[in-house]
Order: sequence, then structure tokens, then C-alpha cells
Amino acid sequence: MIKYRKEVENLRPYIPGKSIDEVKQTYGLTHIVKLASNENPLGCSELAKQSIIESLKEPSYYPDGNCTALREKLANKYNLNPNQFIFGAGSDEIINMIAKTYVAKDDEVITGDITFPQYKAGTLQMGGKIIEVPLKAHTFDLDGILKRITEQTRVIFIANPNNPTGTMVNAAKQLDFLNQVPGDILVVMDEAYVEYIRDSNFPQTISLLHQYPNLMVLRTFSKMYGLASMRIGFGIGHEDVIEKINRIRGPFNVTTAAQVAAVAALDDEAFVQRTYEVNETSKAYTYSRCHELNLSYIETYGNFVMIDFGRPSPEMFEALQSQGYIVRPGHNLGMPGYQRVTLGTEEQMVAFFDVVETILNNG
Repeated sequence: MIKYRKEVENLRPYIPGKSIDEVKQTYGLTHIVKLASNENPLGCSELAKQSIIESLKEPSYYPDGNCTALREKLANKYNLNPNQFIFGAGSDEIINMIAKTYVAKDDEVITGDITFPQYKAGTLQMGGKIIEVPLKAHTFDLDGILKRITEQTRVIFIANPNNPTGTMVNAAKQLDFLNQVPGDILVVMDEAYVEYIRDSNFPQTISLLHQYPNLMVLRTFSKMYGLASMRIGFGIGHEDVIEKINRIRGPFNVTTAAQVAAVAALDDEAFVQRTYEVNETSKAYTYSRCHELNLSYIETYGNFVMIDFGRPSPEMFEALQSQGYIVRPGHNLGMPGYQRVTLGTEEQMVAFFDVVETILNNG
């Protein structure tokens, strides 16, 4: 057998849920509603879609490795230096680039115990040690994280709002936390769902970048902008941090289609507003049906809700899937009994809860 790095021994491949076609075939269904991956139920902006189509006219050319147009667009949007941005095939790639840049064998990375799994995967692949601090009230325990900092700590990953719990670290707590973290530790705030939040208590993290050189912010076009299949995300940080990470970035890592789609998506503010409103309506409806059915849930700041259906997670997952609804089972996320349910359109959520009620009534 060909020898492989021992770090690979502790890794497991990411296992996505079944595709729509797989579920159709398995259960003999013709109509499936996917509420599993926090995708935008409205699709993407028509402006973005048209830009993708136009980009396919010249597929023989390599993409712009610098993401120049998108870089300038974002620099103007956030009033930052263009050199403060780095781009990747989704936030996932940037997380891996951060680990490759800052994590060596036996270095420590701190995060929550129930959160986005790529923080752990990126750390382990580099031979680092992952320190998982238990959540408190389903939220990142910042005081607990501070207590686990050692001389070996290199990076802290915080998802805000957190995936899968949907909870938020507020501005005051974040600021107090940043003031206590040593300046030689990189703090990565992953704000994949930030566009869904209009709460005044949510941190304006990007405005803090000039004050904290060890702070980095991650954003994505996969959620609110509906470009998940394009695979494009970006990181913002101090120029020195970005320059170091950029050294290990692969050339041409973001496709032309993804770049032009992202630029166009930023121009379609009406689509963003419509998505926000649909999400808020569906969230309110979901909460009301949970109350009617006496189901516990975690209040969310994202486009998904963790719901406790009062029965084993695999059982409820299969029951829903057999009726054409794909959700994310909580036992795979460290929360047995729960299902993570993406907020679809109100019409989709009405039909979903009708099925839920039938399943619960039938025992």
C-alpha cells in the first residue's frame, strides 16, 4: 500500500446529504423539497445568472487570478484597501488556506464543539490540535475560549452567527473578547450568514479591522446571494495577514463565472432585500408552527432553524425524506433529536409542517 501522511488517518471525507435525484429514486417520488444545505430558495439574482451565461462564451481563457473586478468592487463597498481581500472556492478553501499558513504540527486551534466542521478538518490536516470549547446556551462561549488559550494557540475560529445553532455573539461581547486575545493569535470571524441580520447588536466586525491586526472576517456568496454552486467566498484582514495566506493560494482558484456572478450579485440590492423578507416571513411562520406543535427550537439569526422534534434524529430524518423533504439530521451535527431545517419559501414551509404534523400524529 502506498504510504500516506499520518494526519490523514484522523480525517474523514465530508459526507453531503443525498441529492434530490437520489431521494427521488430511493423513495419513488417525483417532487422533492431540499431544506438541508441552507441554500437560497429563490435561486440567485437574474443579473448574476446572465453574467454567468455571458462568461461561458470564452471558456478557453484562464480566469483572472487576482479577481481584480470583484476585489475593487468589495474594496469600494467596504472602504478598504484592495490588498485586504483574498478569494477562494467558497469559505471552505479560505479556511484551509488559513490552516496551511498558520498551523504547524502540534499547534492549537480553538473553536466551539458544535460548529462548522471545516475548522476542525483544516486543523487536523496540518497536524494541529483542535480545542473544542462547549457552547453555552447554544452560543460560542467566549470566556471559555479565553481560558483555553496557551502558548501553542495559533488560530481561533468563531462562526457568527453559528452554524448549525444559528445563535449570535453580540458586539459588546465580541469587543471584550478581542481586547483579551493576545495579538499573535489570529481570530477568524466567519460571517457566512451576516446578510440575514438586521439586529443593531450584531458586531460591525469589518470596521474593527484597522484596530485589530490579528482579526480576519470571512464572507460568502453561497447563502444570501444564492451562488453556492459557483463556489466563491472571500476573506478580509490586515494586509500582512492576507499577503501571507496568498502565498499558498493556488493559481486561478476562482472561476471566471464565479467572479462575474459575484460582481453582478452585489449590484442587485433588490434581490437581497427580497431574500431577506422571504426569510423573515418563513422564520416567523416556522416559529408559530413550532409553538402549535409544541416543538422546541433555537431562535436563529441565519436562514435555518434547529428544531427538536422529540424523537431520534435518524428516525425523523428518514420519515421526512420518505415524504420528499430533505433536512440535515442533528445527530451528524452533534445534536441528537434535532434537525437543521433550511428556511424555504412560506409555501414550502406550510407544506413542510403539514407533513411534520402528519408524521408526529402517526407516532
